[in-house]
Amino acid sequence: MERIPEIVEKLRGGEIKASELVEDCFEKIKELNPKINAFVTLNPNAVKEAKEAKDKPLAGLPVAVKDNTDTKGIRTTYGSKLLENNIPTEDAVIVERLKKAGAVVIGKTNIPEFGLIAYTDNVLFGPTRNPWDLTRTVGGSSGGSAAAVASGMVPVATGNDGGGSIRIPASFCSLYGLKPTTGRIPWYPSMPVFIGMVSEGFLTNFVEDTAFLLDYVKGQDIRDINSLPDDGKSYYKCLEEPVEPKIAFSPNLGYAIVDPEVEEIVRKSAFKLEKIGEVEEVKLNLPSLETELTLKVVLEFFSFISDRLEEWKKSAFPPYLGFLSLAESITFREYIKIEEKRMELWRALREIFEKYDFLITPTTAVKPFKLGKLGPEEIAGVPATPIGWMPFTYPFNFTGQPAASIPAGLSEEGLPIGMQIVGRKFDDLGVLKISKAFQDISPWQNVRPRL
Repeated sequence: MERIPEIVEKLRGGEIKASELVEDCFEKIKELNPKINAFVTLNPNAVKEAKEAKDKPLAGLPVAVKDNTDTKGIRTTYGSKLLENNIPTEDAVIVERLKKAGAVVIGKTNIPEFGLIAYTDNVLFGPTRNPWDLTRTVGGSSGGSAAAVASGMVPVATGNDGGGSIRIPASFCSLYGLKPTTGRIPWYPSMPVFIGMVSEGFLTNFVEDTAFLLDYVKGQDIRDINSLPDDGKSYYKCLEEPVEPKIAFSPNLGYAIVDPEVEEIVRKSAFKLEKIGEVEEVKLNLPSLETELTLKVVLEFFSFISDRLEEWKKSAFPPYLGFLSLAESITFREYIKIEEKRMELWRALREIFEKYDFLITPTTAVKPFKLGKLGPEEIAGVPATPIGWMPFTYPFNFTGQPAASIPAGLSEEGLPIGMQIVGRKFDDLGVLKISKAFQDISPWQNVRPRL
């Protein structure tokens, strides 16, 4: 398996032809996508665009794009029947920047309808299956992107993360997935849901792949009010700088119920980092914002869809209809109190990051679960709430901190388990450097799903 910088170097030098690499991706998609359902739309002009990109920095590198990220001239459905035939007239900023650098959009990857939940399924295209076990979910909402990379159909895919949507599929598919600091990559055009919480990013096989591509897409864009100025660092060039971190490990953040096998594997992985720094297991008592996340997403979504509500209800992903009564009952006071809880969380985390450089947790509380359910009914013998299986990711969307999922190991059944690495706000490079250090200590790329 080659790293993206190596692929790009061969493309630039003519050792690989971009058009042939794109055609190879299409062959793999033709073979594997019927089993997995990662891609929902392909770009018929990809080979032609690859030939035209040979003199650009990325020289025709094939990239898959999540289907809630606008692509000019390529269908973008957001996983909804309402937008089944939607053809955007402009590219999202991340796509615009990738194409300017010479990347080629291969096609669009499956998502849950409007990306609202962490289970990739919708009425339009159906579920995406996990390459490690076709009876199990890839998570979501960047599930199609994760499946496309994990199965080898493409070397990289874009994702975005408003509550765990890059990190959860990365964990379930044994990939690296970084949610950068909110605003590091502009998010435009954007849907008015998960307001102030979404980060754009990538699903990759290697830490250096993500660092390499971030150098091309990070930096401010006036169209996104939350976007950050470029920090002036090459993440890829700085990746090998030495680190001596002080790390806090929490198996549960004080409130999560976790599968014992997940906890054991992640704990062992976290303490492998003692080779480069200090690791201390800590007892935390963070506030859970599970209710606040649900209220925020439900109210913002139904406000967004209100003008087409009756039309949408006729073709909606059935579980979403159950949210309608909740949306109608939410009060303004409840919505405002979400901000109070966010600040409570920030105060608690600020104390942790005054003492430690990084916080490590499991990425999810469970292993990939069976298709057909939005989550497990119980965890470690305890009844689970609807999103109780994903308690570790969304807190850091509320705070905007950089957080990555990195493969920690495989369960006895051979299912991927991810470890989350969280850094101080704006320290994306720090998260990448400690991720690379862990990858050097505990590489995972030699074990791949059998398809």
